[in-house]
Amino acid sequence: MKQVVQNYKSGELTLVDVPEPACKPGGVLVRTDFSLISTGTEMMKVSEASMSMLGKARARPDQVAKVMQSVAGNGLAATYRKVNNKLDSYTPLGYSLCGVVEQAGPGADVAVGEMVACAGNEHALHAELNWVPRNLYSRVPDGVDPRHAAFGTVGAIAMQGVRRGEPQLGELALVIGLGLIGQLVVQLLSAAGVRVVGVDPDPDRCALAERLGALVCAAPGSAVVDAAVGELSGGHGVDQVYLAAGGNTNEPVELAARLSRDRGRVVDIGKCTLNLPWNAYYEKELDVRFSRSYGPGRYDAEYELDGRDYPIGYVRWTERRNLECFLDLVATGRVEIEPLISHVADFADAVETYRQLNDGELKAVAVLFDYPSGVASAEPASAAPTRLPVLGYGNGLPAARPKSSPVRVAFVGAGNYASSMLLPHLAEREDVELSQVVTTSALSAANAQRKFGFTTASTDVDAVLDDPAVDAVFVVTRHSSHAELTRRALLAGKAVFVEKPLALTASEMDGVLAAIEESGNDRLQVGFNRRFAPLLGKAKGRFGRRIGPATVRYLVNAGRLEQGSWYGRQDTEGSRFAGEGGHFIDTVSWLLDEDPVSVFALATATHEDLQVMLHYPDGSTATITYTTRGSASFPKETLDVIADGKVLRFDDFQRASFFVRKRSSAPKLPRGRDKGQRAELDAFVDAVRTGAPMPVPVASLVRTTLATLAVRTSLATGVPVRLDTPTGTTRTATALVSSGTPR
Repeated sequence: MKQVVQNYKSGELTLVDVPEPACKPGGVLVRTDFSLISTGTEMMKVSEASMSMLGKARARPDQVAKVMQSVAGNGLAATYRKVNNKLDSYTPLGYSLCGVVEQAGPGADVAVGEMVACAGNEHALHAELNWVPRNLYSRVPDGVDPRHAAFGTVGAIAMQGVRRGEPQLGELALVIGLGLIGQLVVQLLSAAGVRVVGVDPDPDRCALAERLGALVCAAPGSAVVDAAVGELSGGHGVDQVYLAAGGNTNEPVELAARLSRDRGRVVDIGKCTLNLPWNAYYEKELDVRFSRSYGPGRYDAEYELDGRDYPIGYVRWTERRNLECFLDLVATGRVEIEPLISHVADFADAVETYRQLNDGELKAVAVLFDYPSGVASAEPASAAPTRLPVLGYGNGLPAARPKSSPVRVAFVGAGNYASSMLLPHLAEREDVELSQVVTTSALSAANAQRKFGFTTASTDVDAVLDDPAVDAVFVVTRHSSHAELTRRALLAGKAVFVEKPLALTASEMDGVLAAIEESGNDRLQVGFNRRFAPLLGKAKGRFGRRIGPATVRYLVNAGRLEQGSWYGRQDTEGSRFAGEGGHFIDTVSWLLDEDPVSVFALATATHEDLQVMLHYPDGSTATITYTTRGSASFPKETLDVIADGKVLRFDDFQRASFFVRKRSSAPKLPRGRDKGQRAELDAFVDAVRTGAPMPVPVASLVRTTLATLAVRTSLATGVPVRLDTPTGTTRTATALVSSGTPR
């Protein structure tokens, strides 16, 4: 299918072929009839992409700050790869459309063939097909023109802004900026019985707003506006101001203060400069409010992705209910859309349309893309997965591959970590063929195919598992899907590299163990890369063999999560420690050449900061301190190993020091901060290619995973959890971590 995308690094805007999205539960697959170009938000993004790197940095100082934090925590080389991967990727455009339901997944509340309006900058894109979750679409009322219904999202944005102003019958409002949002705000206020004055430098937009319900509109600074406000308000000023303007001037907020009444309300809907003049806002005690996009539910993954609605008794107007309300107003003629449509372009001419808008050749309030008509399928497509026969892995060791034959690799997931830390290394190897890439987002798959040369890209996991030519599957998805995808890949006879964690629950771990037992396929590697770090390996070698037990102290300065990060979704993705704690447990176990036999954990009230104590068979002990409240300027990981009169000090993969009696020394520092991803991948690929054992025994991977899971059990029970040797039965994991066992 075709989709409009832009490369933020080069500024290239193009129409590309991407795989069709899959129809997942809780949503619908929509074939687009019309999608709306946001001449404000989208064109600002298009303009930024054409800037130099310095210009981009000046435009997004918030992103520059994140880059600097990443350099401090991950090093310059890793940060460069990460940033370059994000910049040099196609990103989608669009967030408001109307189309016909082509497939309906389980949990959807509309049927195939129904017309819906769709919202979301990840789901209502300028693309021929979109998967849209339940709370981001709404039925289009009978009689509403599909072109008009395509304005639903922008209408919901305007409606939420008006709601934030709490207008009352007979009040006077000032709308600053009469672009698309401003024109809709004017109509919504007029429909609510509010008198409206508008301000915009474009006389045509002023005339349009007056036609749509505003009493008076004129350019900023015009005496006409001042006179109208004075007359209509009896000299008191407007009750509310709606900032729907963009640009870098501070004039809108200054005008808002000058024309507002005492204790008036100022609502920011767009993205304008907000250097509030303190005296003017203080003296009138103005109430400044922000309007967040389409309404309550926006940026809440449980609402938008999981379909969990807010009870109407507590939240009357959610983003979906705003969308429905706006469509009803369009259906009854209370809001007019046709006068706002400046231009309708064929979707095939999308690139030229954006160019004309960006260059100023096309003056428009609103522009629509018209898509070629498609025929909705009568029934959702379905394909039952076919399990391939297990490829003779009875003892866990397949026959060696011919040296001339490359290892054929498929990736399930191709997010930023996979694209910056794994795929660049694999793409360099002549003995690896990147065969297939599968992602939930069609554009992510297309990006990975473009950058790394995958033979095919799709959104169909079964296509990978059913392909006998695929030797190894990399599972690099969100945590909640790791265990199930690993289980299915093992049963399909594939070697599996899965990023940590292997499992989030004991029952998930049971499923993986059962798959190994059923298939005889134990070709499994978990992405515990730290044990492969060159500097850490050199430090371990320098420390030498131990005679007595060791004491290990591991401080992990994890830092705060970004707002809205999926890592914070503990109900589905597990706790932060469940997600990444295996890294640190595996590192300690590898350093000690032992697997832990018991786990005890303590935590703060929020369970964000933990102390995890591990006990090993030879009497060695380790304490892992995991904290989210440290300074970003302090190293992320520091590690001390003490035994036999020796001390190893390891500082964040940059420096390792060895102390014995009165002497100390430091191994030569490898170039850059290398956390072992390249060496880890080399070891995995070589094992798959030659048939050698996997780099880490399955028993160790299982024990590390169980130790990580045992942390939650220990926190719940307040006692240590003993880890007995796995027996290989499917009940082992559940038995080990379901209850605390005092030692």
